[in-house]
Amino acid sequence: MHLLGFDIGSSSVKVSLIEGEKGNLVASAYYPKQEMKITALQSGWAEQAPELWWENLKLALPEVLSLSKVSPEDIESIGISYQMHGLVMVDKNLEVIRPSIIWCDSRAAAYGDKAFSEIGEQRCLTKLLNSPGNFTASKLKWVKENEPELFDKVYKIMLPGDYIAMKLTGLPQTTVSGLSEGIMWNFHENSLANLLFENYGFSSEIIPEIVPTFAVSGQVSEKAAKELGLSTKTKISYRAGDQPNNALSLNVLNPGEIATTAGTSGVVYGVSDEIKFDPKSRVNTFAHVNHTGKDPRLGVLLCINGTGILNAWLKRMVGENLSYEEMNELASQVAIGADGLSILPFGNGAERVLQNRNIGSQFSGIDFNRHSKSHLLRAAQEGIVFSFRYGMDIMKNIGIDAAVIKAGKANMFLSPLFRETLAGISGATIELYNTDGSVGAARGAGVGSGYYKSFTEAFINLKKLDVIEPDTKNSAAYQAAYENWKTRLEKEIG
Repeated sequence: MHLLGFDIGSSSVKVSLIEGEKGNLVASAYYPKQEMKITALQSGWAEQAPELWWENLKLALPEVLSLSKVSPEDIESIGISYQMHGLVMVDKNLEVIRPSIIWCDSRAAAYGDKAFSEIGEQRCLTKLLNSPGNFTASKLKWVKENEPELFDKVYKIMLPGDYIAMKLTGLPQTTVSGLSEGIMWNFHENSLANLLFENYGFSSEIIPEIVPTFAVSGQVSEKAAKELGLSTKTKISYRAGDQPNNALSLNVLNPGEIATTAGTSGVVYGVSDEIKFDPKSRVNTFAHVNHTGKDPRLGVLLCINGTGILNAWLKRMVGENLSYEEMNELASQVAIGADGLSILPFGNGAERVLQNRNIGSQFSGIDFNRHSKSHLLRAAQEGIVFSFRYGMDIMKNIGIDAAVIKAGKANMFLSPLFRETLAGISGATIELYNTDGSVGAARGAGVGSGYYKSFTEAFINLKKLDVIEPDTKNSAAYQAAYENWKTRLEKEIG
């Protein structure tokens, strides 16, 4: 038997097929080959059409089936990983009402701040573990206030992965983990966040059926089977936001374990079995994939919106003829600290770690006579890493201390400079593994369908590829560069 994993990102949709018994990757593909379009009608906005995710899935999946030569009848189940916090609204015909307001859209921050104050900060933090902030519920409040004619058509709201699952099964459903990432779950009462719904003027009836993260929630419908070339016997048995799923893909499930990723955005994600939250909601606490009311597993998440997107922007602006590998090589030719040049990477919308400020990206200390393309490239990677360190200090203050960080060997972790700088400035050992979000989703599908009897069985083929220890001899240089960067950040944010 084989297992399919879908990873619905904001840059692309990736599909991976693994052989169940040994967990080996059989084939994978992604679409589009260039980054998926994000529409920004105003500064700070970011939207994508959910139908676009489905169309790219329909392009990636046939390539995987063709490469693998696997019969659709031999695919046991499907797992779905998805970009977190996006708002998908459907009407009674289960048709999408408007483009999805996605994770990096900043427009709803003021509504979240107002609700945080009106409900009471302590009440929000103790029950929801977060400020409503710029999350999914606040995005829906924006629609209610600014597009009332569309809000009136809403039958159900979903996260992006719930939409894909609905397209597969015809059933609108969601999970506790998904609801928590939208700040729609009351951890204190183990129920929907009615205190926020009442403040925003929503009925809880817009929430679809709640299903477990790991469980058979449906099978591929006849319509979807025809569209995708799948069998109606295949089950849908797992779904999770991309960061909880990234942790799952690295077998990070227990208190004290840390996962990280550095794609378009960057995340450090620590697991706890105790209620932990930042009083300023700069890092956020959600239900992890294996969370239950009786046996809590919470993911404390630091998100930096401006991560790989900064590197991609620089490639378009100054490195169009260079590969990312060549960019990494150029950056490594410059000493730690980039000779005084520093970059604040916050150019992809409001940043939670900066209390939902949208300060844009800042380039500081440029000297036209000394600085080159190599300095820019190094300063960009250092700026991203330093933003991680800034957030990790907040996590440390609430009891999430990163001694060992696990990551897939992908995206910016392919850069030796990036991973060495992160180890050097954080003091953590970094372990790199042979996995990614789509492979993790496939393994999650095996757990959810019962094909795997335990997480241990599901991750038998997870291999450690590399270990990066902190460079202690350059600790002072890393710290000096970080302090220079931090001084410029604090001047900017006051």
